[in-house]
Amino acid sequence: MEKNTKMNHTSGDDDDDKHHTNTEEESIILNPNFEDGLNNWSGRGCKAVLHESMDRGRIVPLSGKVFAAATERKATWNGIQQEISGRFQRKRVYEVTALVRIFGNNVTSETIQATLWVLNANQREQYIGIANVQATDKNWVELKGKFVIHGSPSRVIIYLEGPPPGADILVNTFAVKHARRTHPSPPPIYENPGYGVNVVENSEVKDGATQPWFTLGKYCKLSVGQGAPRTLPPMARDTLGPHKPLGGNYIIVTNRTQTWMGPAQMITDKIKLYLTYQISAWVKIGVGVSSSGTSPQNVNIALSVDNQWVNGGQVEVTVGDTWHEIGGSFRMEKQPQQIMVYVQGPAPGIDLMIAALQIFPVDRRERLRCLRKQVDQVRKRDIVLKFSGLDDSFDLFPYIVKVKQTHNSFPIGTCINRTDIDNEDFVDFFTKNFNWAVFGNELKWYWTEAERGKLNYQDADDMLDLCIGNNINVRGHCIFWEVESTVQPWVRQLSKTDLMNAVQKRLTDVLTRYKGKFKHYDVNNEMLHGSFYQGRLGKGVRALMFNIAHKIDPSALLFVNDYHVEDGDDPRSSPEKYMKLVLDLEAQGAAIGGIGIQGHIDSPVGSIVCSALDKLSVLGHPIWFTELDVSSSNEYVRGEDLEVMLWEAFAHPAVEGIMLWGFWELSMSRENANLVEGEGEVNEAGKRFLEVKQEWLSHAYGIINDESEFIFRGHHGTYAVEICTPAGIVLKTFVVEKGESPLVLSIDLSSL
Repeated sequence: MEKNTKMNHTSGDDDDDKHHTNTEEESIILNPNFEDGLNNWSGRGCKAVLHESMDRGRIVPLSGKVFAAATERKATWNGIQQEISGRFQRKRVYEVTALVRIFGNNVTSETIQATLWVLNANQREQYIGIANVQATDKNWVELKGKFVIHGSPSRVIIYLEGPPPGADILVNTFAVKHARRTHPSPPPIYENPGYGVNVVENSEVKDGATQPWFTLGKYCKLSVGQGAPRTLPPMARDTLGPHKPLGGNYIIVTNRTQTWMGPAQMITDKIKLYLTYQISAWVKIGVGVSSSGTSPQNVNIALSVDNQWVNGGQVEVTVGDTWHEIGGSFRMEKQPQQIMVYVQGPAPGIDLMIAALQIFPVDRRERLRCLRKQVDQVRKRDIVLKFSGLDDSFDLFPYIVKVKQTHNSFPIGTCINRTDIDNEDFVDFFTKNFNWAVFGNELKWYWTEAERGKLNYQDADDMLDLCIGNNINVRGHCIFWEVESTVQPWVRQLSKTDLMNAVQKRLTDVLTRYKGKFKHYDVNNEMLHGSFYQGRLGKGVRALMFNIAHKIDPSALLFVNDYHVEDGDDPRSSPEKYMKLVLDLEAQGAAIGGIGIQGHIDSPVGSIVCSALDKLSVLGHPIWFTELDVSSSNEYVRGEDLEVMLWEAFAHPAVEGIMLWGFWELSMSRENANLVEGEGEVNEAGKRFLEVKQEWLSHAYGIINDESEFIFRGHHGTYAVEICTPAGIVLKTFVVEKGESPLVLSIDLSSL
């Protein structure tokens, strides 16, 4: 375990002294309640005015006597602003709170966002979104969020923006204060968890009885059929182990007139907080009397939690005699008033059948015990240190051997952003704990060429220099992004011919500039969830992208990359559909070198993740988790989730690397996913991460045996060995590569 879980901040930082002019209790915003009129405030591209009331007295301050309005707005970015240059401390987390609402132009509800405009020392501008809130014209609402400034910019302005032109932004109060770290919640205590016990009653509908099942939908009918599989679905069997044969009964729902109609059951009092529940069932559909279509249909096991939909797993099925496995997971972190499980999805008129529905808490500790055994086979090797040159004292005095692994060769990387590397504490944690990196946005086309012909590779260059200087390999993410909403406007407006030329130029620019520097590229991100380039340029353009990239830089492995592949949540990106995508691309000659699973996952269950890995592994390509993150408000549970994913990946022979999608608070795309707090404190999830990394290092201690050997089994990677002899100490280093047979290393001690 790492002893130092709080980074050391650089002492005597002149920039810190320059900016830290306020106590922690003070707001760095001047005149936050507008008691001094509009002093220190101004309009950003519009007018700022002060009011005691508006709309004939219907709008009055919630706090104090006045409020401000940004009016005569001509663009969404117009708003009210204040410069905070010289009043903040770099590397300190600040919390923004503001009371806001909107008025005018017939706008009743719109998003208001707090944004930072930062002018860096090199005169480059940067915009940082802090937080947003859905504001209305009826009431004041609180906007709340956090930010941290890692570097030493020359100017910083904070402002509000968002609503359409013509709508006024009203502000009653606006404060920015140091955000104190709240004490983390304690680890959950699981009393009588009932691991593996199904909380669904009468899941096998024995003897034809349907209670306590009921149907959603007034006119649909629920009955019992016979002929379902007599074994649990594979993912449930993997978790639960041997299970008695099932009876073969199933529920059938007919006369469905809406997609949401299906069988349901209340399970409110059976779900315990913070336990991870696995969902498993067999499902099938049939053509009903009012159905005219037989196209593939989506079936979803869902939970209604206080009338909010929670996804419990989805699968695409076709009409026929085949039963399909459906699996998913969920966890409750707040006590709900009501939980109902139900099955839905197919079009009206299609009969829905479900068998052996299981919802049970998962014993993660037991799973990890099994994974450790798999890791011993997949990630370790027998090592024989064979000594020569032993003198006569060997018979009288034991030669002590101390072996310490300094680095595990398995790639563990993280996402970084350009602003992150201005923080020396961030860089310290990054370079000490990761051996791979990927850039969050800085290599994406919308970043490097936001406007046509104006190229910006400086951010990517800076980050690449840092990584190369610290012997950290880098993945290139991404050359293209297939989802249309991520494509910059000027690209969307191109004609077919101009778009093809732009695509080829983009490939040439990136692959030529960085030839040999990026070990991997995600060529066309999220092809299972978008089709912008294929829709505009034809099916062959995807394979063309891979082949041009391979021709320019044959040293780089070229990846497909997509999300919700490993969790059962999205039928668009099931392992089967991902496999079909890869095979289709390869049939067109695409030079695919790896399969990327993003890994943005909630409440992970090992058997579900492993099932996806097993299916994808038959393609024969290395699999990487490319954007792994987990989220929980409880840091201990977050650490458990991350541990599950790390061990599942490490134990699977087809997985060749793991990339986290960040680790530092306010530098990640998901809330409650960070391992390190914004001011450098490693939280409980981060401690668990460091503990797992330590467990993946092998150490050995003992004496040379009578055959002049020292034998141990260790993880692949770099080792240092110290041999203590009567004549002195010998130090050696060696590397253990992957291999089936024992690694025999000769060490000569005759020179002592």
